[in-house]
Amino acid sequence: MTNGITNDSPLTGDAVAALDRQLAASLNDIGIPPRPRILELIVLEARADEPDFNYLAELIRADVALAAGLIKTANSPFFGYRQKTRNVRDALAMLGLKAAGNAVAALILRRVFPPPPQLQRFWDASERTAQLAAWLVQKVGVRFGVNGEMAYTFALFRDCGIPILLRRFSGYIETLGLANADPIRPFTAVEEAATSTNHAVIGALMAQSWWLPDELFVAIRRHHDFTALDSLTEGVQGSSARLIALAQLAEKLHQTETGMNQTREWDKLGGICLSILGLGESIQPEMMAEAKEFMANLATF
Repeated sequence: MTNGITNDSPLTGDAVAALDRQLAASLNDIGIPPRPRILELIVLEARADEPDFNYLAELIRADVALAAGLIKTANSPFFGYRQKTRNVRDALAMLGLKAAGNAVAALILRRVFPPPPQLQRFWDASERTAQLAAWLVQKVGVRFGVNGEMAYTFALFRDCGIPILLRRFSGYIETLGLANADPIRPFTAVEEAATSTNHAVIGALMAQSWWLPDELFVAIRRHHDFTALDSLTEGVQGSSARLIALAQLAEKLHQTETGMNQTREWDKLGGICLSILGLGESIQPEMMAEAKEFMANLATF
C-alpha cells in the first residue's frame, strides 16, 4: 500500500500547497507561532542571486522597532565589531544577509509570545545568556563558521519551545522544576515523562518553520543530548556542537554570577562542552572574572 506519491510522480503545485497546509495545521495544533511575513520576505530576498539591499532596508525600516533593534544589534559590544552604524542599510552590510536574517528572527521572537509574569525572568536570562555566548566567541575564536551573531541567535532560540509548552500543558511549570533539579536524567527525558514531547523537539520545529539555518535547527534539537553532542564533530554537526557548547558555558557563567535560573545541566554536559571549546577540564577563574566584568558593562549598553 502506498500514499500515491513515488519518485516517478513528482508533486504538483496543488500537492505541495496541500502539504504546506498540513504542516501549517500541525504547527498550529502544537501552538508554534507561524513564520512572520517580514522574516519570510527578508529570507527570500537574501536568497536571490543579486539581493537588493535597498529593498531589504526599506522592508525593515517600515517596522520602527525592528529597525532600531537591528541597528542596536550591529553595534552591540558582544559582537565585537569595531565600526558603528547609524542606519539599517549599513547594518545589513555590516552583519551580512544571513546574519541579518537571523538577527531579525531573534528580534521578533519575543514579540510572538505574550509576556506572562513567569516568563519575564526566562526571557531576561535568555537574553543575557545569548549576549554572553556571542562574547565567548571573541574569547575562544571562530570555528566551523560559528561567529558571535550565530551564537547569539542560537542561545535565544534554543529554549523557545518552553513558552510553547507552558501554554500547551497546564502542569508544565512543575515539570520544568523537576527537569532543572534532576542530576541524572536528561532534561528532555523528564519532560517526555510528563508531556510525551520536549522543548528541544518543539523548538527545532519552530526553527525549521522560521527558516533558520540547518546548524541552528540541529543544535536546538540536540542541546540536551549528551550522546549526540559527543558525536557531532564535522560540517553542520561541528557547527551545532560548538553552538551548544558556547550557550551551555554562557548559561553556566550567568548562573554563577547571578545565582538565578539554576539547573543541573552543567553537571551533565559541562565536561564535553569544555572539550569542544578546547578549554581544558574546568572554567578558569580568569574567564569567570572577565565574564563578570562583561555582564556589568552590559548594564550600561
